[in-house]
Amino acid sequence: MADTILVVAEQREGKLNRVSFETIAAAQAIARDTGWAVEVALPGAGIGAQAQELAGKAATHVYALEGEALQAYTSDAYVAALKAFIQQKQPRLVLFPHTYQVRDFAPRLALALDRTLISDATGYKYEGGKLLFTRQMFQGKFAADVSFGGDAPWMATIQIGAFRGDQAAPGQTPVETVAAAGGDGAPRVTPHEVFQEAKQMVDLSQAETIVAVGRGIREQKNMPLVENLATALGGEIGASRPICDNGWLPLERQIGSSGQTVAPRLYIGLGVSGAIQHIVGMKGARTIVAINKDPEAPIFEIADVAVVGDLFQVVPALTEEIKKAKSS
Repeated sequence: MADTILVVAEQREGKLNRVSFETIAAAQAIARDTGWAVEVALPGAGIGAQAQELAGKAATHVYALEGEALQAYTSDAYVAALKAFIQQKQPRLVLFPHTYQVRDFAPRLALALDRTLISDATGYKYEGGKLLFTRQMFQGKFAADVSFGGDAPWMATIQIGAFRGDQAAPGQTPVETVAAAGGDGAPRVTPHEVFQEAKQMVDLSQAETIVAVGRGIREQKNMPLVENLATALGGEIGASRPICDNGWLPLERQIGSSGQTVAPRLYIGLGVSGAIQHIVGMKGARTIVAINKDPEAPIFEIADVAVVGDLFQVVPALTEEIKKAKSS
C-alpha cells in the first residue's frame, strides 16, 4: 500500500470551497511528520480550472475526477466514484473537509469501503508510528485522541478552522484527469435546479468577516446596531443560540455546536458571553475581537482584542470610524 494521503477537495457549482485548502494544510502537516506524500482529488464535471487552482498548493498529484454524474451532487454518484478511485489508488489516509456535503456522503463511503471514519477532527498526533486524531466530546467540554482500529485506507474529516488554509504550502503540481466510475444500476436521485430559497441561505463557513451578536444586545429593536457594523465591514451577521431561539435571526446564522462552525479572518463578538457551545463553533477565527461589559466574560479568554465596555457606546463609534476610514 502506498504511503499517500489523499485529500478529497470540494467544489459547488464550479466554485472551490475554501475549506478544501484547510484540509490540504492538515494533510501537509501530517506528511511532514510521517513522510507520506500528499495527493488531491476533486470530484465534479468540467472542473479543469478548479483542479489547476488546487495544483497551486504543494501536492504530489492533483486528480480531476470527472464524470457526467458528478455534474450536480448526489451521494450515490460521489460514493460510487470515490469508492472506485480509492480502491484503485489505495492511499493510507483519506482526508475530507467537514462540510455539510461531506457529512452526507462520507459515512456511506466508509461503509461501502468497510473502513473506519473519524469525523470532525480538530488536530492530530503522530506518536510511536501511530496516527491519532483529536475530537471534541460533550460539546467541546473534553477532547479525546482516537486512533483507527481497522486496516488502511483510513478516513477522517477535518473541522472547519482547525487548520489555516493560507498556510498550505504553495507549489505547482501536475493535474491528471480521471474518468469517474459510475454506480451500478439506475441512479436513485435525480438532481434538479437548486431551490431559490436555498441559494438565499448563508454559508457562514465561507465568510471572511463575521459580526456575531449575543444576549448583550438586549432587544430585537437594537439589531440595526449589529447590521450597521456588519455592513460597514462588508461582513456577515452571526449569532449565539439565544438570539436565534428568540427569532431575532434565522437559525442558519447560529454559530456553535448546534449551529455552524466558522473560521473567518475577523470575528467580532457583540455582547457574546462565550458559552462553550458557541466557542467550539468560532475559535478557529484568525482574529477574535470581543466587546462585552462583563470583564469576566469567558470569551475574553480566547479574544485577541478584548474591549470591556458598553456595546451601545462602543459599536456606534467603531462603525463611524470604519466608515471614515473607508471614505478617506
